[in-house]
Amino acid sequence: MKEIAFIERETLKVKPDPASLGFGKYFTDYMFEMDYHSEKGWHNPRIIPYEPLTLEPAAMVFHYGQAIFEGLKAYRAADGTIQLFRPEKNLQRLNASCERLCIPPIDEDFLLHAIKQLIVTEKDWVPNEEGTSLYIRPLIFATESYLGVRPAHEYKLLIILSPSGAYYGNQLNPVKIYVEEHYVRAVVGGVGHVKTAGNYAASLKAQKEAEANGYAQILWLDAKENKYVEEVGSMNIFFKINGEVVTPRLNGSILPGITRDSVIELLKYWNIPIREAKISIEEIFAAQTRGELEEVFGAGTAAVISPIGELNWKGRAITINDNQIGKLSQRVYDELTGIQLGKKEDRFGWVSTCYSPHFVK
Repeated sequence: MKEIAFIERETLKVKPDPASLGFGKYFTDYMFEMDYHSEKGWHNPRIIPYEPLTLEPAAMVFHYGQAIFEGLKAYRAADGTIQLFRPEKNLQRLNASCERLCIPPIDEDFLLHAIKQLIVTEKDWVPNEEGTSLYIRPLIFATESYLGVRPAHEYKLLIILSPSGAYYGNQLNPVKIYVEEHYVRAVVGGVGHVKTAGNYAASLKAQKEAEANGYAQILWLDAKENKYVEEVGSMNIFFKINGEVVTPRLNGSILPGITRDSVIELLKYWNIPIREAKISIEEIFAAQTRGELEEVFGAGTAAVISPIGELNWKGRAITINDNQIGKLSQRVYDELTGIQLGKKEDRFGWVSTCYSPHFVK
């Protein structure tokens, strides 16, 4: 395994108040960096001070959009242990994004080693207040200076860290979601199933309009018929209808969320009916009319579990569960965060320890 160099910074930053972290606003003292060249492969791994980058104006990422990323979290347990939640799934998805955008794949075992080493370096940045975590953002982008549409020959991989609080502020307050009628997120055969930067740029117009009308996020429908539910901008979505949980089936335009997969495994373990299906927005509103729409919640790394209290489609707003968090949403949230924080038994082998104060050197 490659040796990771370390460059120490002269002075460390003042850490932010844990009570007012927000999400994605603060960044730690160090970051991981590694380069790729077609003749050298991935090389020169190093942990260096977090600092600005220098890129040429002709860097291909600016012109042709070869940029991908991932998002995962480190959690501090009550005994001081720092652990990751299913990191291997994020790295598998990172390589799936690489494959789709013609970016050279990464050695997943080495990258997990690098993430853990960076977190050990920055262990004092992992907060321990309720609802907080250390957000981990690996990203890869094309750096070669060249004007021409082809895969680049040079790339940079970074891992940056951000101590963060709840994604939506008060984590378990139900959010309002606007069902998008005009814009589309992704098409089958496109790049909706991978985490590439352009997907998110394309969503900003609709998101801005939704926020102007008091909605936290967009619920995207399929691009072909503008009829079938796909996902929310920052999370996958689940509906509890007449005792059964339904989530949109992965179809090539929906991101395969790690939290989504974890929720499905939990529900199966609890013997709660769970179905992955092609489901229309008409079916959701019809279930509400019949009094069968019991709960709606989103699931994602940033939000974990986010109850949804209102859906607005074509000017018709429906309230779900009296705008209160449902019993199942609360149970799933408690179980997932309990596993992540070491408070509940990890029956599935999801937790990976990267630092423990009890390790003996």
